[in-house]
Amino acid sequence: CTFEVTDESLKAAEGAGAQTVPIGAPLSNTHAYVVDANGNAMPFGIPGELWLGGMGVAQGYLNRAELTAERFVMHNDERVYRTGDRVRLFAHGPIEFLGRVDHQVKVRGYRVELGEVEHALRAHPGVHEAAVILATDSAGADALAAYVVPKAAGYAVSHGDRPTTEKLTEWLAAELPSYMVPSFMLLLDALPLTANGKLDRAALPQPGGHAEGARAYVEPKTDTEKQLAEIWKEVLKQERVGLSDNFLELGGHSLLAIRVLGRISRAFGVRLPLRTLFDAPTVEALAAVIDNEKGAKPAAEGGITARSRDAHRIT
Repeated sequence: CTFEVTDESLKAAEGAGAQTVPIGAPLSNTHAYVVDANGNAMPFGIPGELWLGGMGVAQGYLNRAELTAERFVMHNDERVYRTGDRVRLFAHGPIEFLGRVDHQVKVRGYRVELGEVEHALRAHPGVHEAAVILATDSAGADALAAYVVPKAAGYAVSHGDRPTTEKLTEWLAAELPSYMVPSFMLLLDALPLTANGKLDRAALPQPGGHAEGARAYVEPKTDTEKQLAEIWKEVLKQERVGLSDNFLELGGHSLLAIRVLGRISRAFGVRLPLRTLFDAPTVEALAAVIDNEKGAKPAAEGGITARSRDAHRIT
């Protein structure tokens, strides 16, 4: 054991804003460093990689010279082990584990810590466990895929807190920047584990094709619904888009949303804010918004509606 957790360290970490139970402070003869990629010390409360030195550092990996050279380096005139753990150090000594450095990915030009997205999902009152990986969307671009295990029926979870893909996406959209909201959201009975009980990310089901088969196909009926479905098909690279299909579940994200809204502006003559696609994520819901905007447009330009004319006539 390298760290110990005391009541004092727990209180100090909680007071400093720790989001999880800290792993504690290093034991005697153990040196812990929180550093950036170049080995520079990070200030208190700022995430970095955990490097360990002291009497307990091993000699290296058996018959793996390259990995030994990568993980065991010199720092402050001592040999240290690069753990690959992403942590932050608090002023009074306790260290909080935030995830793995190798779980950082780049999505649409932004660097994303998968652990932060997982933490936000676990904060939902109806979520038991969550995992997030880097996947590929329908256009072939990098995207995030989230896998969520809801809390079992025995937990005191209200009906409103029972997670659905739509509710979880809305939850994350309110907590995280848009580029951190997964394009795919799948609900599972359990997360796959390795023989030693750790998450087996390689065994998670691929999100491709899941969203289209998740709902029964409902054919668009109105002209707006049909035009909108055609726009989604072209932008999202889908063979078929139905009335109840969800933009996010089909692989939509903020960049694709901008393209869709541009096409909507040209096709229907209405300008919608980006948030609209997340508030009305199905063809049916978004078509209703478009029809409502088209109906309101003459009122804004002409200054009087049929209802206001009737009201004027009554008075």
